[in-house]
Amino acid sequence: MRLRASGVPTTIVTGRMFSGSRPAAEATGVLGPIACVDGSHIVDVESGESRRCEALLAGHAIELRGVLDRHGPASFVFAQDTIVHDAAGDAFVPYVRTWSPNVDRVVRVTDHPFWEHEAGILAVVALGTEAAILGAVEELRERLAHAAFVVSFPVGRMPGMHAMLVRAGGATKGTAIEWLAAHHGITPAEVVVVGDWLNDVPMFEVAGRSFVMGQAPEHVKAKATDRLETTARDGGGVAAAILRVWGL
Repeated sequence: MRLRASGVPTTIVTGRMFSGSRPAAEATGVLGPIACVDGSHIVDVESGESRRCEALLAGHAIELRGVLDRHGPASFVFAQDTIVHDAAGDAFVPYVRTWSPNVDRVVRVTDHPFWEHEAGILAVVALGTEAAILGAVEELRERLAHAAFVVSFPVGRMPGMHAMLVRAGGATKGTAIEWLAAHHGITPAEVVVVGDWLNDVPMFEVAGRSFVMGQAPEHVKAKATDRLETTARDGGGVAAAILRVWGL
């Protein structure tokens, strides 16, 4: 609040969907556009109006659906500000719900109309064994090399499980920072960001100053200009960064 009162624009750049981000924005008084789904979707907080959207459309979405059918992971489809899944994903709902409170269970996720919706698919999160996930990743990188961003990682809170995130290629938290900076009439070099994970690295690379949280992996910390001792469990990381930059 004090930062905004001093005339510094504030916003949110997150991996969550808009429905999972809007409450935090409203609680902290963030106005105007925020960037969701790792920069794929920029939405105005007050009006809910979409300002920019990068999605997997038409044939690319159908190609992704085919890969999921062949490899069989528990899949969660992000579209229309909702996440849909079927019975295979029941055990993982608490993990996925952090992205949005709008989670719907359907009979079969690969049969859902979202795949053929004109607005496309914002993202897919899939969970399964290491072999299933890495097999799907390999095929997607062959079939959708220029259209999709694909990343996989072990799920720390679920030993033995791997996860895969797929979204449209091109959009990142870095491109979101560039868009938001232009919107506010400043350059990316004037932007200060705070993050803690792999998806934050692109915004570390374009922002003038970047703070990384204490719990971040070392290779993520290496990309930031500044380090915080504060962790997500402690709280107060953003406040600590604001104090160091603006003295507020």
